[in-house]
Amino acid sequence: MKLKTALLGAVATVAFAPMALADAHEGERGRDGQLNIIYWQAPSIMNPFLSGGTKDVEAASIVLEPLARYNETGALVPFLAEEIPTVANGGVSEDLTSITWKLKEGLLWSDGTPVTAADAVFTSEYCMHPEGGCAQLSKYNGVTNVEALDDLTVKISFATPQPNPYGPMVGGQSPIIQAAQFAECLGARAPECTEANFNPIGTGPFVVTDFRTNDVIQLEANPNYRDPNKPAFATVTFKGGGDATAAGRAVLETGEFDYAWNLQLAPDVINSMAAAGMGTPVSAFGTLVERIEMNLTNPSPSLPPETRSTAAEPHPFLSDESVRRALSMAIDRDLLVEIGYGQAGRPTCNLVPGPEIYASMDNTGCLVQDIDGANALLDEAGWVDSNGNGTRDKDGVELEILFQTSTNAVRQDFQALIKEWWSEIGVETELRNIDSSVFFGGDPGSPDTFEKFYADVEMYANNFDGTDPQAYLAAYTCDKAPRPETQWQGENINRFCDPAYDAMVAELQQTADIEKRGELARALNDMLTKDSMTIVPLVDRGRVSAHANSLGGVVLNTWDSELWNVADWYRIGDNR
Repeated sequence: MKLKTALLGAVATVAFAPMALADAHEGERGRDGQLNIIYWQAPSIMNPFLSGGTKDVEAASIVLEPLARYNETGALVPFLAEEIPTVANGGVSEDLTSITWKLKEGLLWSDGTPVTAADAVFTSEYCMHPEGGCAQLSKYNGVTNVEALDDLTVKISFATPQPNPYGPMVGGQSPIIQAAQFAECLGARAPECTEANFNPIGTGPFVVTDFRTNDVIQLEANPNYRDPNKPAFATVTFKGGGDATAAGRAVLETGEFDYAWNLQLAPDVINSMAAAGMGTPVSAFGTLVERIEMNLTNPSPSLPPETRSTAAEPHPFLSDESVRRALSMAIDRDLLVEIGYGQAGRPTCNLVPGPEIYASMDNTGCLVQDIDGANALLDEAGWVDSNGNGTRDKDGVELEILFQTSTNAVRQDFQALIKEWWSEIGVETELRNIDSSVFFGGDPGSPDTFEKFYADVEMYANNFDGTDPQAYLAAYTCDKAPRPETQWQGENINRFCDPAYDAMVAELQQTADIEKRGELARALNDMLTKDSMTIVPLVDRGRVSAHANSLGGVVLNTWDSELWNVADWYRIGDNR
């Protein structure tokens, strides 16, 4: 199949789906007053390029916007761009080595200045800066040049044909930032630009008026938003912190808030809250996977900070595949789903659980707990309890694990169960839970971020924009590992590095045939999970959030930011 033909077919299925909009509720901007949003994982920054945390990406998404986004069906729809470029409309070159975007005319930043292609060029320079630590660098894989053809036209060129050229400045994780505001923030200086990182000038429906890190954000309607009738709300309070239980109650029981994100709670707890009748839980499956990441580097505090948790110091026992595999074999994923998610969860061995063409159907070996097999595997590998203290050891190294995650009732239940199962195979486990605002924050000075990974294993969940996992899988190439010279930013959390994996990612980027793309993506998934056990998937999680019954226009989106269409939200029954 020719590359051009494949792109025509693939894009036709996603590029022209109509954007899901609320019913028209025309009227004056700000007519519905105050909107209250609660994220129990508090945002720590409003710059998604400096944080891999979902809570930061989503908070920023109501201020900063990309050229295009994915709607609730996974279809690509234009936001700042006039249309989605394709081969058919001339926006993607015949040889698939470039994509050209046209900005909508008349776009203004929230400070009233024009949005131009120069801002898009600068955004690319910002993320691709060799001395920087861009958390979304995988979106720019293969990019060789970004240039402004005129004030409204930006051309992105690639080193090789790209059947999926929709990475740079597409999706909530990869917006456009204002060149004027961030001009002095390139490279290693990026984390130092506090004003810009906390109060970005954007094109979205709201603008920050007060940012309090790990606490609360106050926003007001953007006076220069491109639709004069939107947003319906004049002001927003974006509250962060607390826990999922308090967030759920604030919407479903007390009505203090209008929207609560990510209700990571047991099903019976959510059902009990919903019975109060103040709000409605909403849920959908996407690509969100709760997993355990195995640190392939040594996090010991005895090491110097420039080499701790970096490739310079291999892990003393997790470098042994037999240990990683035994840890996975000891876990009962069915029980984790039962206690943690009910119908909103499914046991999985895959990092990429969907869409179906990308989900590895043969990767099912982890679904059955096998304590005996795990013990036998460790015996065979020479990990035995030589000193009778109940913990296996080898060559003087004890199987003693520091297991960290964010503070959350479901995650702490998971930790307790997993610790017990690991004790049955001779592994001693110390549990640590960290406030989610810190754990998922991007502060390069904090020892407790999930990117810095100062522990042996850690548990969390994330997903990817859209329905194509290319950039998500590219995050695990060797160059994406967080380290001091990247200000501890980077998506390759466990520091996995395999030249064969990197080569297959490069092949995926150049492959047009959809069946072959599926085959490659499945193989990459298996390399990270089944073949190496560097990532240990646990649960394919459905996203569960909640909105007040008085809040209209909410369309839950598991393929982009949940706040992707906040400009269309409105108050039911008031001022319509």
